[in-house]
Amino acid sequence: MPRSGPAIDGELAAALEAMPIGPNGVFDLTDVPATRRAVRALAETIAATIPNEPTVTTDEIQVPRADAPDVPLLLLRPQNAPEPLPVLVWFHGGGQVLGFAAQDAPWLKQLSAALGCAVVAVDYRLAPETPAPGAAEDGYTAYRWIGDNAADLGLDPTRIGLAGQSGGGGIAAATALLIRDRGAVTPLFQLLQYPMLDDRNTTDSSRGITGIGIWDRATNLLAWQAILGDRAGTEDVTPYDAAARASDLAGLPPTFIGVGELDVFRDESLDYAARLRAHGVDVELHLYPGAYHAFDLFAPRSRLAESFRHTWNNYLARHLTKAGATATAS
Repeated sequence: MPRSGPAIDGELAAALEAMPIGPNGVFDLTDVPATRRAVRALAETIAATIPNEPTVTTDEIQVPRADAPDVPLLLLRPQNAPEPLPVLVWFHGGGQVLGFAAQDAPWLKQLSAALGCAVVAVDYRLAPETPAPGAAEDGYTAYRWIGDNAADLGLDPTRIGLAGQSGGGGIAAATALLIRDRGAVTPLFQLLQYPMLDDRNTTDSSRGITGIGIWDRATNLLAWQAILGDRAGTEDVTPYDAAARASDLAGLPPTFIGVGELDVFRDESLDYAARLRAHGVDVELHLYPGAYHAFDLFAPRSRLAESFRHTWNNYLARHLTKAGATATAS
């Protein structure tokens, strides 16, 4: 961990000490296939600890495209909620290199039941096999398909929001830009959890967050190299590759951003929030002291993690549901 600067929160530090962190961190991108297998095994272990939500059904959908592979979706919907259902389009974490849609299904089912909304988890294509903007194109295809087919699915096309975590937060942000620039219906919001937005890695937090072992500078550089190849850090990167490259942020939906003080993505998140607000976008921003990347996943019972979940769950409740009910998923 850093020798100077803010200290890690005590509960988060204890969780960090208990983690099996290798020489290349928790997410070793020097061996992507092995780390993908490890992530899948970890997801299965975590899923076994989360009680099943029997009131929420799960359907697998393949969205066809003429010029690209189908986009797999995981549709979660509460059985007892009145239709048409609002929809949360979810993009999983993993630095756009790791992970899969079903990894979040256990807790997304609880969220679906608590909010009375459908959740569509997008199994977007990963780098390096599919470079950017392939994942954002998958997100755009999924969003348009949901809106076009909402009536047949019992969903509300006027209440669709975007959300994503880490690399998935970056894809949600890039998807929102594609939606705006192609003239599609504006989402209700974009909820970005410690999002991966900027390939340039020039901020103070990008340079200074090293040695924690979760998602530090070295890991982030490898991830962006996988996503963009030789384009990383050059002028050949579009906003659909890395959302922070957008110079015009006007017309984007209301935005929630939450990030930790000791997250490599801290400064790019703060900058994106400030620029969104300067372009007239409503922004709700939360900075968590002493928190490293993905602190809510690695220390889920800590006070900071519980505060974060409560905050973004209630953002969803205020923006996604008609009655503004309070979400209680955990």
